Amino acid sequence: MTRQARILDNACWKVASPALSVLIPFLRDDPTDLLQRLDREAAPVDGSVEIVVLDDGTGDRELTARLGALIKAMALPAQLITLSRNEGRAIGRNRLATAARGGSLLFLDSDMRPDHSHFLRDWTALVSREDPAVAFGGFSLLQAPTDACFAVHRAMAARSDCVPFDARARQPEKYVYTSNLLVRRDVFTAEAFDPGFSGWGWEDVEWAMRVSARYGVLHLDNPATHMGLDTVAGLAGKYEQSVPNFGRVVHHHPEIVSQYPSYRAARLLKRLPGLDMLRPLLRRVAETHWLPIRARAFSLRLYRAALYAGVV
Repeated sequence: MTRQARILDNACWKVASPALSVLIPFLRDDPTDLLQRLDREAAPVDGSVEIVVLDDGTGDRELTARLGALIKAMALPAQLITLSRNEGRAIGRNRLATAARGGSLLFLDSDMRPDHSHFLRDWTALVSREDPAVAFGGFSLLQAPTDACFAVHRAMAARSDCVPFDARARQPEKYVYTSNLLVRRDVFTAEAFDPGFSGWGWEDVEWAMRVSARYGVLHLDNPATHMGLDTVAGLAGKYEQSVPNFGRVVHHHPEIVSQYPSYRAARLLKRLPGLDMLRPLLRRVAETHWLPIRARAFSLRLYRAALYAGVV
């Protein structure tokens, strides 16, 4: 760890010998609710699970103090790493893996919520029984907010992210996200996240493309809810950030990405005259509240493809 990292361990941490390390990065979010939910499973997992939390440069002293108190009180072995400046998603996850001691690593974002009370128990049972190289438990919207401002994201996530495990298994590298993702330590050592990715998006899919070719990906039904739904404006901003990352994936894995609908749509839109004028129009349509949700979601997907047209 560098000098910019402050590390806090609880009393259980020092004596634990975990098989599974749950790795939770966050930036300006509050992971308190997730930590409390996980800690309720401390007795059933009986010392086989540790928690490592990374504050990737939030800079909130009050939040740090509250999390420190929570970490100290947890029954699960737990560690809080607080960075003075942001390092980014890929580097942060690599840092978490370095701090972890378990033979298997479970990446879990701070805005996820397990969908049942035996979430950790099921993961530890899988590790004990099969010790898979890579496994993805799946996303749901079971507990996600139903506010109208999130309706477009909800509709898009239901279609593209919340896919049953048997359907995910048909394209194993496509349906892998860096949350609710189990990776065996030796696999992560051989194939870490590419630090060349910055901002939001695609670093997890690119990693899965490399890993699935070498080790395969197991898909199972152990879902957690993605609570962090975005407004249309929030999603559009993330898509704008993700353009260089998408270009990086296209460069490294053209044979895989060329099969994705987002790539094919981007290639088609690239041929359109006046695409620069079309992009803002597509975003405005997606942000028009009185239009049907399906139409707004379709327009937002087209906006993403129009952005990606610049790097395909």
